[in-house]
Amino acid sequence: MAQGQNITLQIAGKDFALKASSPEQEQAMRLSAERINATLAKYNERYPDKPLEDKLIFVCLNETVARILMQNKLSALSAEVTALKDDTDAYLAGLGK
Repeated sequence: MAQGQNITLQIAGKDFALKASSPEQEQAMRLSAERINATLAKYNERYPDKPLEDKLIFVCLNETVARILMQNKLSALSAEVTALKDDTDAYLAGLGK
């Protein structure tokens, strides 16, 4: 799939013609569209009188907060892995003495 795969995703009732550079990206894009539409449906139920643009902003905010929290968690886990590796290396070096 060197040239990319043309796909169409429907988000908020509107079709978007997009290009996925790999099957993995296509799957991620399709799952993302499903997640956006599911979250938007919840906001449509909760706030039926709000304009679509406002509800899409809520969806963006929700997804961005989730992404930032995941990035922070990943950074903390990475630091923990590094500390464990350093502890293990120091322990193993101590056994060799």
